[in-house]
Amino acid sequence: MLAVQTSKLCKFYGQNLGIKDVSIEIETGEIFGFIGPNGAGKSTTIRTLLGLLIPTSGSVKIFDQDISHLGHEVRKNIGYLPSEVNYYDEMSSRELLEYHCRFYGIYDYSEIDKLADIFELDLDKQITDLSFGNKKKCGIIQSMIHKPKLLIMDEPTSGLDPLMQNVFFDRLKIENENGTTIFFSSHILSEVQNICHRAAIIKIGEIKATENIQSLIKKQMKKVGLIFHHKPLQLEFPMGVQKQNWNGNKLTFEYVGLIDNLIKWMANLDLQDVILEEPDLESIFINYY
Repeated sequence: MLAVQTSKLCKFYGQNLGIKDVSIEIETGEIFGFIGPNGAGKSTTIRTLLGLLIPTSGSVKIFDQDISHLGHEVRKNIGYLPSEVNYYDEMSSRELLEYHCRFYGIYDYSEIDKLADIFELDLDKQITDLSFGNKKKCGIIQSMIHKPKLLIMDEPTSGLDPLMQNVFFDRLKIENENGTTIFFSSHILSEVQNICHRAAIIKIGEIKATENIQSLIKKQMKKVGLIFHHKPLQLEFPMGVQKQNWNGNKLTFEYVGLIDNLIKWMANLDLQDVILEEPDLESIFINYY
């Protein structure tokens, strides 16, 4: 059974395009990435497949149930973290999460304390006093607390510091091992590579490719900067090097291919320093799609 299936899903805001002909299939038990630059249509797709927006055309099924007819039943099995979380300011995180649990008939609140310990969230602080990062932690716990079959997360790491991001990814892997299907939306390529099995790439409201993550890694571009002790008179480049530019004894270029091959080539050079950077998504789209 497919966890999520969209067919030619379209959403227009008047004459303005939100998404067009978005077709996605997510297997049960899969961690599926959804990646694209800000404004590409990620959040519109998510809100439409949840039934929070009415599609202009196309269809959505979640666990073989049509969201347009059975949305209230389907959503019982979904945990959702929006990109921006807004809560009742005068409640504490504990009050909010207990309130959320009661919607699902849960009156044993021990899981709240367990997850709060994992994510280092002070449950008794009023939400109005929480930082953006701590509000995001509360949202993450809320999305998981009722043990959903499908977890949909829209830009979940924004506001989390690097150490807490590692805690978050570890928790996602545990949830997945326990049978939860995860739909993970992000504009950060490395996050999707870290956690997902497959990923769909969206740009200007349309799906440009759906890739196995290992295939995506093989195609990944790196921005490389090499600083030589002395500029070499002649240099033979490996396959995958493009857009070379010299500035004194510093060489910059883009590299597409396996990182092992690049490292082996650099090991034979007389280098003072090396800089490796992730390209922005726009560069990746231009390069591949």
